[in-house]
Amino acid sequence: MTVRYLPVYQPRRRLSHEEFARRSGVHPDLLRRFVALGLIRASRDLDGRLWFPPSQLAAVARIERLRAGLSLNYASLGLVLELLDRIRVLETALRRQRASEPRPTTRGRSA
Repeated sequence: MTVRYLPVYQPRRRLSHEEFARRSGVHPDLLRRFVALGLIRASRDLDGRLWFPPSQLAAVARIERLRAGLSLNYASLGLVLELLDRIRVLETALRRQRASEPRPTTRGRSA
């Protein structure tokens, strides 16, 4: 006998535009600009209000660190973020490749 359960809807926690601005320390207008530039993700409800996943708080902090450290404008930060993400992906792939390669043995060699 197979037991089947009905799926349970579990809404993902999202932060309102105002709450996200308060937690990130970034002005709400600047957050709208980040969304327009594609620097952070947000969704809109039926009334057009922005809602943010909590994970985007780290993305905003990263944007602010790069802006302060490199003195870049926000439009160019998109390119920098894209390149940094690509470097991270390539470094991860390289580490996996190196980890899967057989290690050379030193048997039979004298020092």
